[in-house]
Amino acid sequence: MSPTRSAFELHAHAERDEFIARHLRMAPDEGEIRLFDQRMLLMHGYSLAALRRELIERLGLEKTRELFTRLGYQQGVEDSHHLRAQVGGDVAQAMALGPRLREIEGFVRNRAVEQMQFDTESGQFRGDYYWQSSWEAETHLREFGVSGTPACWMMVGYACGYTTAMMGRPVIWREIECVAMGHERCRVIGQPIEECDANDEALRFLQVEDFISAPRHRAVVAGADLGPASDSGLPDLVGASAGFNAVAYRLKRVAPTDATVLFMGESGVGKERFSKALHAIGPRASQPFVSVNCAAIPQELVEAELFGVEKGAFTGANAARPGRFERANGGTLFLDEISSLPMHAQGKLLRVLQEGEVERVGDTQVRKVDVRIVAAANRDLREAVKAGEFREDLFFRLNVFPILIPPLRERREDIPLLVNVFMQRYAQRFGKGIAGVTRRATEALQAYDWSGNVRELENMIERGVILADEGASLDVQHLFSGGEVLPDLAPATVMPRLPQADEAPRQASDAAPIDTAQQQLDALLAEAGSLDGIETLMMQHALRQTGGNASAAARLLGLGRGQFEYRRKKRGV
Repeated sequence: MSPTRSAFELHAHAERDEFIARHLRMAPDEGEIRLFDQRMLLMHGYSLAALRRELIERLGLEKTRELFTRLGYQQGVEDSHHLRAQVGGDVAQAMALGPRLREIEGFVRNRAVEQMQFDTESGQFRGDYYWQSSWEAETHLREFGVSGTPACWMMVGYACGYTTAMMGRPVIWREIECVAMGHERCRVIGQPIEECDANDEALRFLQVEDFISAPRHRAVVAGADLGPASDSGLPDLVGASAGFNAVAYRLKRVAPTDATVLFMGESGVGKERFSKALHAIGPRASQPFVSVNCAAIPQELVEAELFGVEKGAFTGANAARPGRFERANGGTLFLDEISSLPMHAQGKLLRVLQEGEVERVGDTQVRKVDVRIVAAANRDLREAVKAGEFREDLFFRLNVFPILIPPLRERREDIPLLVNVFMQRYAQRFGKGIAGVTRRATEALQAYDWSGNVRELENMIERGVILADEGASLDVQHLFSGGEVLPDLAPATVMPRLPQADEAPRQASDAAPIDTAQQQLDALLAEAGSLDGIETLMMQHALRQTGGNASAAARLLGLGRGQFEYRRKKRGV
């Protein structure tokens, strides 16, 4: 028999429904539905079922499964961020609201086999649920008959994304029973990735392409250095955000060609790692990959480094040596920070790209080279052209296939996956056991601005592993000890605590006094005059609190940067 709902559970659900309803805005005259300020769509289930069926027919079952699971994962991450902000960072309340939210959205009916257990300080997690009335399972059964594998793909992805974002470390849910397989009901179990059985299939949805690394779920020998690359020789590329996946898609498209690729993005986003992946999955993979940081070469030596030098060409040139182009012949040459090249070197580089031949410094012999060029810039090259600091003709030669890598602050859903990779790497390198990441550290990592992007995150985790005690969790003092400005983690709005399913409703005598809060609300409304006025005051206050930093102000209010800017423009703040 399935678990039944007690009076306490019904009361808890009523409280949660009321809470969710207060954050649901339906504005048909504006053509919008918003839930926790996210744009929502009320769409026909049969149309999504038709799309699912067509994708299975075109892409196959496994690819469609990965696609829908990844879609659910991204939805879960977004819901977790918005809900957590609304309940003032109270993880317990947000955890309780997540399953109910998915019920209200019409996907499934959740029944806990046992109460969800989690500890955000130690990273321990255990979830065991029955899913009844699963739209996905019923749709799959109707369209394809009895399946050999579970079919609740979006729901599994949603559960993974939601709990991963809440816990700050990868949590994997696996469907062990499914109505689509002929079972009476669906059943799922959730665990931290380290406790899961070695099951690569459960992680496939996080690999948008084959060259993307799945989060590690098995420990390696203590003290082993994982290094920057995975077992396949590819660099670690881990992510699940839409921005990360868009880069992976473009990378796969251009990899089989010889087209010049220009990676753009802030310093530390991983341009060299992506360039190595591009080389590794392309037709030149067996040939050399040569990297050069143009900013690190003295201006007077740039030509010698790139094109080579003959003996006696200048003082100190005691022997002839090939340049980077010759060493990369047949393979790939990665030109990092290419905007740092002096103008005279830019002209000679352009000639090499056009003619496919180099001339060493101090030599008259022309040497043919066959090199794929991959360049990277951490500044806008178009602006550099306008400023007269970069040749326009060279820019057009390089800008054949541009790929913009988003900064880490615009793909925060990747942070738990990256933290997992870096934490395991350095724990194994230093031979130290690390339990996980504390709740406060997780919140700080999510709120931090990440001016140094992925490189800064990796350095921070390495430092934290060194400072943390054996068997302890990484905490704020371990991570933010290098002069970083710790973000203000005070919640913008602390909502009343909602009752848990196993708690009795509090009596009126148990309630905290509300006179002070009521008076504050009355004063606020008197000053603002309307809900729009209150929103304007909150935005102005948030900007004052953060010194005009729009990104920090958005986080303080529990909004995304785009949402904040939209409201800011609308209110004229």
